Amino acid sequence: MSLNIVLVAGSSQPESQSAKVAAFLAQRLQEMQLSELPRVIDLGLAPLPLWPAKDEHGLWPEYAALLREADALVVLTPEWHGMACPALKNLFVYAGYRELGHKPALLVGVSSGLGGSYPLSELRASSYKNCRICYLPEQLIVRQVEDVMNGPESTSTQDLCIRRRADWALQVLGEYAWALRGMNERIEMKDPEFANGM
Repeated sequence: MSLNIVLVAGSSQPESQSAKVAAFLAQRLQEMQLSELPRVIDLGLAPLPLWPAKDEHGLWPEYAALLREADALVVLTPEWHGMACPALKNLFVYAGYRELGHKPALLVGVSSGLGGSYPLSELRASSYKNCRICYLPEQLIVRQVEDVMNGPESTSTQDLCIRRRADWALQVLGEYAWALRGMNERIEMKDPEFANGM
């Protein structure tokens, strides 16, 4: 039995490096037999309207269904001016406890240079409160992203190192996903008084 893992490519740019990394990680999840059919939500190809605008294309119900069914997530964000990208932050305004509560998530930073850590700190600080997503203590930062994860074979020592680290992080995510599977249903939100985090 495999896990249902959803990857969220948080860039609002079409054909982004974040989407490239998400596709690479989805392929690795399959090859490592952690997830038979990982699904990718690419916010660059199909962005949600800025909340609370009307969802004219009906994207949110589709995304919400994918997130509700997920056992675990991989959340990818590029670093824009040292911050997490707006499309991803917007998704967290839409998503709540029903979609993300008590589900493990691996944070992945994507940077064209040597950065990538600030958006992960930002997401850890501000995106979990009401939805109760459970970020792993492990994270992955793909630096100099244009030079890595570009094909089935590694092309440099740097590329090989990030691929090995990615495999290890995905394996850790898998273990958390098995341990927390069904937690959202077991800790049912019965009292609306506790719907929002403190």
